[in-house]
Amino acid sequence: MWTPTEEEKYGVVICSFRGSVPQGLVLEIGETVQILEKCEGWYRGVSTKKPNVKGIFPANYIHLKKAIVSNRGQYETVVPLEDSIVTEVTATLQEWASLWKQLYVKHKVDLFYKLRHVMNELIDLRRQLLSGHLTQDQVREVKRHITVRLDWGNEHLGLDLVPRKDFEVVDSDQISVSDLYKMHLSSRQSVQQSTSQVDTMRPRHGDTCRMPVPHHFFLSLKSFTYNTIGEDTDVFFSLYDMREGKQISERFLVRLNKNGGPRNPEKIERMCALFTDLSSKDMKRDLYIVAHVIRIGRMLLNDSKKGPAHLHYRRPYGCAVLSILDVLQSLTELKEEKDFVLKVYTCNNESEWSQIHENIIRKSSAKYSAPSASHGLIISLQLLRGDMEQIRRENPMIFNRGLAITRKLGFPDVIMPGDIRNDLYLTLEKGDFERGGKSVQKNIEVTMYVLYADGEILKDCISLGSGEPNRSSYHSFVLYHSNSPRWGEIIKLPIPIDRFRGSHLRFEFRHCSTKDKGEKKLFGFAFSPLMRDDGTTLSDDIHELYVYKCDENSTFNNHALYLGLPCCKEDYNGCPNIPSSLIFQRSTKESFFISTQLSSTKLTQNVDLLALLKWKAFPDRIMDILGRLRHVSGEEIVKFLQDILDTLFVILDDNTEKYGLLVFQSLVFIINLLRDIKYFHFRPVMDTYIQKHFAGALAYKELIRCLKWYMDCSAELIRQDHIQEAMRALEYLFKFIVQSRILYSRATCGMEEEEFRSSIQELFQSIRFVLSLDSRNSETLLFTQAALLNSFPTIFDELLQMFTVQEVAEFVRGTLGSMPSTVHIGQSMDVVKLQSIARTVDSRLFSFSESRRILLPVVLHHIHLHLRQQKELLICSGILGSIFSIVKTSSLEADVMEEVEMMVESLLDVLLQTLLTIMSKSHAQEAVRGQRCPQCTAEITGEYVSCLLSLLRQMCDTHYQHLLDNFQSKDELKEFLLKIFCVFRNLMKMSVFPRDWMVMRLLTSNIIVTTVQYLSSALHKNFTETDFDFKVWNSYFSLAVLFINQPSLQLEIITSAKRKKILDKYGDMRVMMAYELFSMWQNLGEHKIHFIPGMIGPFLGVTLVPQPEVRNIMIPIFHDMMDWEQRKNGNFKQVEAELIDKLDSMVSEGKGDESYRELFGLLLLEKVEQETWRETGISFVTSVTRLMERLLDYRDCMKGEETENKKIGCTVNLMNFYKSEINKEEMYIRYIHKLCDMHLQAENYTEAAFTLLLYCELLQWEERPLREFLHYPSQTEWQRKEGLCRKIIHYFNKGKSWEFGIPLCRELACQYESLYDYQSLSWIRKMEASYYDNIMEQQRLEPEFFRVGFYGRKFPFFLRNKEYVCRGHDYERLEAFQQRMLSEFPQAVAMQHPNHPDDAILQCDAQYLQIYAVTPIPDYVDVLQMDRVPDRVKSFYRVNNVRKFRYDRPFHKGPKDKENEFKSLWIERTTLTLTHSLPGISRWFEVERRELVEVSPLENAIQVVENKNQELRALISQYQHKQVHGNINLLSMCLNGVIDAAVNGGIARYQEAFFDKDYITKHPGDAEKITQLKELMQEQVHVLGVGLAVHEKFVHPEMRPLHKKLIDQFQMMRASLYHEFPGLDKLSPACSGTSTPRGNVLASHSPMSPESIKMTHRHSPMNLMGTGRHSSSSLSSHASSEAGNVVMMGDSSMGEAPEDLYHHMQLVYPNPRYQGSVTNVSVLSSSQASPSSSSLSSTHSAPSQMITSAPSSARGSPSLPDKYRHAREMMLLLPAHRDRPSSAMYPAAILENGQLPNFQRALFQQVVGSCKPCSDPNLSVAEKGHYSLHFDAFHHPLGDTPPALPARTLRKSPLHPIPASPTSPQSGLDGSNSTLSGSASSGVSSLSESNFGHSSEAPPRTDTMDSMPSQAWNADEDLEPPYLPVHYSLSESAVLDSIKAQPCRSHSAPGCVIPQDPMDPPALPPKPYHSRLPALEHEEGVLLREDADRPRGLHRKASLPPGSAKEEQARLAWEHGRGEQ
Repeated sequence: MWTPTEEEKYGVVICSFRGSVPQGLVLEIGETVQILEKCEGWYRGVSTKKPNVKGIFPANYIHLKKAIVSNRGQYETVVPLEDSIVTEVTATLQEWASLWKQLYVKHKVDLFYKLRHVMNELIDLRRQLLSGHLTQDQVREVKRHITVRLDWGNEHLGLDLVPRKDFEVVDSDQISVSDLYKMHLSSRQSVQQSTSQVDTMRPRHGDTCRMPVPHHFFLSLKSFTYNTIGEDTDVFFSLYDMREGKQISERFLVRLNKNGGPRNPEKIERMCALFTDLSSKDMKRDLYIVAHVIRIGRMLLNDSKKGPAHLHYRRPYGCAVLSILDVLQSLTELKEEKDFVLKVYTCNNESEWSQIHENIIRKSSAKYSAPSASHGLIISLQLLRGDMEQIRRENPMIFNRGLAITRKLGFPDVIMPGDIRNDLYLTLEKGDFERGGKSVQKNIEVTMYVLYADGEILKDCISLGSGEPNRSSYHSFVLYHSNSPRWGEIIKLPIPIDRFRGSHLRFEFRHCSTKDKGEKKLFGFAFSPLMRDDGTTLSDDIHELYVYKCDENSTFNNHALYLGLPCCKEDYNGCPNIPSSLIFQRSTKESFFISTQLSSTKLTQNVDLLALLKWKAFPDRIMDILGRLRHVSGEEIVKFLQDILDTLFVILDDNTEKYGLLVFQSLVFIINLLRDIKYFHFRPVMDTYIQKHFAGALAYKELIRCLKWYMDCSAELIRQDHIQEAMRALEYLFKFIVQSRILYSRATCGMEEEEFRSSIQELFQSIRFVLSLDSRNSETLLFTQAALLNSFPTIFDELLQMFTVQEVAEFVRGTLGSMPSTVHIGQSMDVVKLQSIARTVDSRLFSFSESRRILLPVVLHHIHLHLRQQKELLICSGILGSIFSIVKTSSLEADVMEEVEMMVESLLDVLLQTLLTIMSKSHAQEAVRGQRCPQCTAEITGEYVSCLLSLLRQMCDTHYQHLLDNFQSKDELKEFLLKIFCVFRNLMKMSVFPRDWMVMRLLTSNIIVTTVQYLSSALHKNFTETDFDFKVWNSYFSLAVLFINQPSLQLEIITSAKRKKILDKYGDMRVMMAYELFSMWQNLGEHKIHFIPGMIGPFLGVTLVPQPEVRNIMIPIFHDMMDWEQRKNGNFKQVEAELIDKLDSMVSEGKGDESYRELFGLLLLEKVEQETWRETGISFVTSVTRLMERLLDYRDCMKGEETENKKIGCTVNLMNFYKSEINKEEMYIRYIHKLCDMHLQAENYTEAAFTLLLYCELLQWEERPLREFLHYPSQTEWQRKEGLCRKIIHYFNKGKSWEFGIPLCRELACQYESLYDYQSLSWIRKMEASYYDNIMEQQRLEPEFFRVGFYGRKFPFFLRNKEYVCRGHDYERLEAFQQRMLSEFPQAVAMQHPNHPDDAILQCDAQYLQIYAVTPIPDYVDVLQMDRVPDRVKSFYRVNNVRKFRYDRPFHKGPKDKENEFKSLWIERTTLTLTHSLPGISRWFEVERRELVEVSPLENAIQVVENKNQELRALISQYQHKQVHGNINLLSMCLNGVIDAAVNGGIARYQEAFFDKDYITKHPGDAEKITQLKELMQEQVHVLGVGLAVHEKFVHPEMRPLHKKLIDQFQMMRASLYHEFPGLDKLSPACSGTSTPRGNVLASHSPMSPESIKMTHRHSPMNLMGTGRHSSSSLSSHASSEAGNVVMMGDSSMGEAPEDLYHHMQLVYPNPRYQGSVTNVSVLSSSQASPSSSSLSSTHSAPSQMITSAPSSARGSPSLPDKYRHAREMMLLLPAHRDRPSSAMYPAAILENGQLPNFQRALFQQVVGSCKPCSDPNLSVAEKGHYSLHFDAFHHPLGDTPPALPARTLRKSPLHPIPASPTSPQSGLDGSNSTLSGSASSGVSSLSESNFGHSSEAPPRTDTMDSMPSQAWNADEDLEPPYLPVHYSLSESAVLDSIKAQPCRSHSAPGCVIPQDPMDPPALPPKPYHSRLPALEHEEGVLLREDADRPRGLHRKASLPPGSAKEEQARLAWEHGRGEQ
């Protein structure tokens, strides 16, 4: 049974639970759960992540934690009982986790690893906190580390700053806004400090000055590497100041044995010292660590004879130094120990030993030397900072190593009160001794003892150095043979205080003999007492001591014998009558020098101080003694502070009248001494003295009297230094006064209370008097007042001991009130005055409400004055912040209401005014950079904003009521409302608080919304009816709109946990403000019309906020606006215009979404339907929702990484909507320019020109002025239109669409001419002329066209379930286009068939793309039919201004004949009509209409053969008219392709299929068509005959074998057709043998005229419908219309001679198995390629002029099967014409050899034109393969090697360079894809046109529409006009004599050949752009009469293009030529 839990309330999941049981709650490890019930090992509860979902989970999966439960029961809340910082770490780490992973995804690797490190540290620190084993100090330190890391991470992740106080997160409700602001600031500073890792101490609050931080050096001796001493050594380390030439620290002694280890085994690893108490000043000195090495052993190291072995002497050995300045930087950065090696040098001359360290530092290398390289001390150093307690706490390990504390000589900068010290430092300086009758100098050793007064030697009072125990005697080191030794050795004498007086030092001098006995002989002594007779100690100075003679027998037992003697010169002068008969005689020639330095807190060397302390001994000198106290050093005074104070007050009590003023001055001097930072820490000593030891009960009277006297004198005295000192000492003077009065009162039971009170009253009057003086003319008085004001707030606490709070407050108020107003004092005094007020507010006095009631008015008065004058704003804001902080903390008290009321009256208005001023300044500073301090401005703004918010937050209903009632007039109220609304608006606009101060920003918003709710009622009440004020209302609405749009309130973009927290605390403030806004709008009534259309945009912005409730509240306002405008104007045009305008800009900014669009429509339609104007309303709402749909699409495209196509499509869609549906011309024009910019970015210059043309067409040639718009200046309409025209012409030029630019040139010319602007006219005419030149000379690529279907609901609205035709980019083939489309729509799936999709696909939530190539059907048929039009011109019209496109799909109808598939192969032809012509304003347009036609197999065959005949004629014509010079290779290949294919059965397949009796019987209606096919075959034979004749004429001798082979094969071809067409042999005498004379050949073949050649050009109308190439391959095929694939298969290297070429070449009819109607001219090693099983693809060919190396597969056909690939080593595709691919849908595989060999490229540059692919009807469907011939180069006949020709060579040659493929990015010479698909198709390949794929589509006939310009493209634009291409076919019938026009054909038969003189060679056609001979013009008409009406079979659909008379004319001319022959 489930029972509610009592204790188990909160837990953490320690194992993930999948919730696999009924009611199971899914839990992840680490989640926290709130437990409600339990039952048998299961809990029931909720996860804190999803508090709404309850479920059960196993109890053993949960780790329970203690928690506090409030509100027990159904709605109980549970808070874990753990340190709040632990909870924060947990929540923060969970928040960081997801962001951390995102860093990796976004490649922010550096931050990723840093954050990982910080997270690990936080987990570890959290673990330490939870362990519960830390001390309080450690907990505090861990918390500090945690908060630094939390803030650092939040800062770097862009999360919110967390305000803290003492490491705890503060609750914003518990503190004032000012305090919250300051906490944010301090948190920000700590974050910045942690980020910059600056190791600075935090400022100490409350202290005016900061303690200097002492530095300490930790030194550890690691080892002494030496190998030559072999004796024990002492190493002394000390700090030495080179600049002052003295040691500044004690010495640290390390005693080492002869092996280099410590002499004391316990010291191993413990030879370390801490040099303490170095100040910052010391760290800047030129300090060195100096190490002196003293050996202990024989007198001479290397001489064992000198002295006996048992006697050891201290002897100098060497010295080492290390500069601290050199290593300080590295030590500061490292913060840990660092090792250094100190090289040890020995002294060259022992007498200079005392200066060896200086010589080493100065590098006086002559005076020292290095014994060996291995001598060195290895030490480690570390720099530590902080007081000793801190050092001990932070570095406990150091102190565990037996650390030797090595102190500074003298006192540190800061003397701590408890620091007791009594050290005398004695330096053995030097001695001068007599030789004593010896030949050599002595070896002198000094022995020193400390003796007490009774002659006892004091034990352990001598220290050689820290680190070793003290001793009782000292032996100096011995300098060898030196009578004037210089030692310079410092010894510390730590003598107990009680033994100091009466003790003395005795120095004994011995000579150390080096003779055998080695005795030490005493020869003299010296002594010195430690204290003088006057009680002062030995002064810090050098002392020369007298040396007395003595010997070993002398006894020192009776010390009195020598103590009576003078020890030094001063002593002698003091007692001159010394008897000379004593035992000890002074040696006058010998002297001994020592120096001493006392560091003692108990002993003094100062006579004046001793005199003061013993004043009773000198009663007559008291005045002098007190006067001399000022000259005693501070160190001496603080040492004896208590004694001195006692003495002073005793003197005061002794004679008040006489000594009062002097004691007062002495007291002031001592008090001010304690203000010095060095003695600052003695203030507690003073406080303790006053509280516990002070006994001057009568002192207060004199102190008050003296103080008052000083005050009163201040007006008169010129010098006021002593008065100012007294003012500075005010705090302690009052402490003495009050304590004295308390003592007196205690002793007398409160007597003289009134006198005391009145004396204090009088004293305050004097204070007020001083402050009221005008100090503007007296600087000294100014300083006195400043000193008084500074000290004044410090006396309040003392006064509170004697007076009530009210009384003290009255004193203070009177004093503060006495200060002159801000106008009458200088600025510096102003600051002091405010600082005094600030300290008053911060004092304890101000925390009492009784005192605040008295003090607040005067404080507010002063602040008010300053704010009015904008003076000292920063100090004022600090004071206000303190006031608000106090008021907030005591807000429970009743008096606070009154105080807030006071502040509202005094401050609110001036605060608003100040903020407006500051904000306007700040704004101005942003505008003018380089102002004084923008940071200061920001800080002041933040301070005042927080003050204003604090005040508003404290205000309640009553305050607002009083505030509003107190306004005298409505104007005042209006001014106030405008101010406060303006401030609030600026708050939100200027972002006063940084983005990550979320707590501050939310609190600000909460205060604003509360304030606005109070003020809105006043606004409604006072300014609605008759007193309506637009300005105030507008200000209110603007504020509300800004408020709702604030970024910090957009809860949708923040994490759910944070959102919940905000909603729980504040609710959704946007909704609150929206309700307020709506309610105020409703209150407006008829005044609403004033805000139409002004507020439409702002309100629209509010409705676009993604908060459903806000939208529901606000959207109906638009209905209201429409209604009011309808009432007023009878329509709502303004609302409509403004809404559409603003909607556009806002949606493009990223606002709004699909749900908004739906809600907008739903709510408004609901409202509108109840209105009388419902129809117009519904229409408008529908328009707006449709506009939104388009705008959202547009935005999604623009903001994403979308491609240009999508963006352009979207823009066109939106632009058209603005134009056609809502007629917004301005928006329409804006989008025209956006679209134009997109086109320019994508380099679609033609489209950019067409786009801009839309705007141009809206303008007229008028002088109407136009305003400034977009980037256009204000100008006349004529000027703008002219500028646009020029720009459009420029873009057409860049897009090479000169034909479109020319009409504009003419239009401009017309305008210029009408204005007689001949200069511009000349310019535009030249421009027009240059365009004509460009048309004729420059190469242009014909683009591909692709049909794309977008199916599925996931596509953007403007594409959804629509089909488009797209104009491809230059060189772009199908697979490239398809790849581009799939990359634009990565979610899309490519459909694998061309059939129209069903409804399931159209309605599914997915994206399907259907893509295939289509062929354009040009509109300009007339141009294409004209004979004289150059092909470059025709080429343009074939692919421009095209609205119709065609696509062919082959399919089988009826039973399929496996032997010959052509019998049943039909073509399905689809024609697509677009909405607009291409090119236009976009690269693609939507398909408007589709129609289908079916083409029969026979019609298909006719078209194929007919096309091939035309191509052959064109090519032959070029050679006849010498348009192609020199190189006959192209003609050779073409003839070989047709003849060889025919021989091998090409045409035979057609014969089998259609000339069969069965076929004729079954299809009686096809008789005419069969006849037509026969005629075309006969015509082909004839054309071949002419071609062979031309070939023979030009063939190179080396190519004769090839020619012979062609003749032979032609004979075979004729023979194969002979039975079918008797008499054929008579037609071709030229072909009857290889030796036919040229004359006969020419006679028998009437040459073709240029006209007839042109008439049979493949682009003639005759060819319009007859050139479809079909393929039965899978849909990956391209429909290629008329290009041939020349396939070379043979050796990888071509033979160099034509014979070789011949051997390698055999031209074969390609098999129908090859993709599409492809003519593959193959050079095979065997004559026939084996069949392949590849499927067929139907393709369109490229134009013959465009020789491209990009193979057909680049357009989408399957590649050659492997079994054919192996046999072919080179492949070359030479397409004759590149037509629109018609059925290609899928890219083909790429051949292995992606690059053409060099020799092939060479041929490519020479061969112009191409062979067309053809199909072999002999092969069955099953055998369909794909021959792919990559044929790159035949060798030029004139040279052995065919180099690739450079451009200039090509220019001279009649051959034109081969262009790059128009659809491939590579140039024409290095195509990367060598597979032939049927992308280039030829005549008989059109046999293969009938290719038979089961699903493939029949390619349309596109030969007339998309060939490229006839000349080969080249970068050089000045090539001469090219030849006219002649197209050829490999599949035409050889029958030429039975051609008859068929009446049912819509176009005529092939053109005729004009007869000429039989002896003339065939005529050359003229160059296309040269004018033709007039003689030829009339012939055109003559040729057309015969058989013009012969019927031809129609396609299945009756709609056919009209026939062309010129085509018929060409055919008759050809026949006529044969007849003549």
